[in-house]
Amino acid sequence: MNDHQGDALAGLKVLDLSWVVAGPLIGRTLADFGAQVVRVESSVRVETARLMQPFHGGVQDKEGSALFGNCNAGKLGLTLDLKSAEGQQVVRDLVAWADVVVESFSPGQLARWGLDYDTLRADKPDLVMLSTSIAGQDGPWSTLAGFGNVGSSLSGFQHLTGYADRLPMGTFGPYTDYVGPRLALVTLLAALEHRRRTGEGAYIDVAQVEAGIFFLSPQVAHFGYDGTVAERHGNRDEQLAPHGVFPCRSEDGADRFVAVAVRDVAEWRALARAMSRPDLADRADLETAEGRRAAADELETAVADWTAGRRAEDVERVLQGAGVPAHLAVTSDDYPADAQLAHRHHLVELPHPRHGTTWVEGPRYQLSGTPGRPRAAAPALGQHNHEVLSRILGYDADRIAVLTEGETLR
Repeated sequence: MNDHQGDALAGLKVLDLSWVVAGPLIGRTLADFGAQVVRVESSVRVETARLMQPFHGGVQDKEGSALFGNCNAGKLGLTLDLKSAEGQQVVRDLVAWADVVVESFSPGQLARWGLDYDTLRADKPDLVMLSTSIAGQDGPWSTLAGFGNVGSSLSGFQHLTGYADRLPMGTFGPYTDYVGPRLALVTLLAALEHRRRTGEGAYIDVAQVEAGIFFLSPQVAHFGYDGTVAERHGNRDEQLAPHGVFPCRSEDGADRFVAVAVRDVAEWRALARAMSRPDLADRADLETAEGRRAAADELETAVADWTAGRRAEDVERVLQGAGVPAHLAVTSDDYPADAQLAHRHHLVELPHPRHGTTWVEGPRYQLSGTPGRPRAAAPALGQHNHEVLSRILGYDADRIAVLTEGETLR
């Protein structure tokens, strides 16, 4: 885990005070590309992600969550009682060591502990600190508690997901937990570049709601232009047609589907011919996207009738071969064997202290000169307490013993 020489972020030191998904994914990416990341948590108030499925062997175990493992691979793990004065002093010492602090406590909590940015930068003016929360650190919604599903609702995703004649279905899972870190990471790297040039630190306040709204920029811009409120319309697209997810033949009783998207008249004709429907391929009213959208019900029925008698894999192969964007709707069983993910070595097997081995996702970015990689499984609770305190902070054995006996390291 210490072999970071030549990595894109070699030498970067990060204190990770975040939890669940939105914050830890930022530190995870930094660790993949060579940063040394110290992850602080508590064994008393156990981090929520440690209690979330899926689990190794299907049995809930705070050391066996695949979600926690994926978000925290490559980090050093330190357990601290942050409510204690001694634990807060350890954090201050880690801040003095670190270049970056990432945190996701409820807005105002760090200030109550004297660990907020304004307090910390008094002793470390070049500190770069990033806070991530649902609605930001100030304003009337700042104290709103919740996870990414709440952020998804406030951003507008929940309203837009589903069919026009039914209630909203909502996106699966805490959607903005995965949108926010992407924008946050770019901003954080920009702050580090600014510090390199000027010596100045920065404070970054990431609101999941704002990150989600940015992701819906076209819909927001449309409303600003003429007052149009975006509505849900199932799997249809405002521009492309046909565009949807269609049922395929099931061989084991499980529902199977294939997604198809037609972008222009050439792809439409290729799809129609693949379905042996020259009558559709040659129709003048279907040569434009507008015409195909007007006939959406008819075209979707034709595509569904054709896919229903075929295996999803066969539909995918035939349509891709004809130049039509198509892919089977991947299930959890399909995912590990996906040829594209295998080609890019996206799933990585790592030694695990409790379960022998575990699997995590690889980096989301491929860099040619400095490729990233997960270097170790996520830490067990307190796994690196001694290493962090002695090697990184230089505490002697007596001081570590006092912290241990006083139950600060828990």
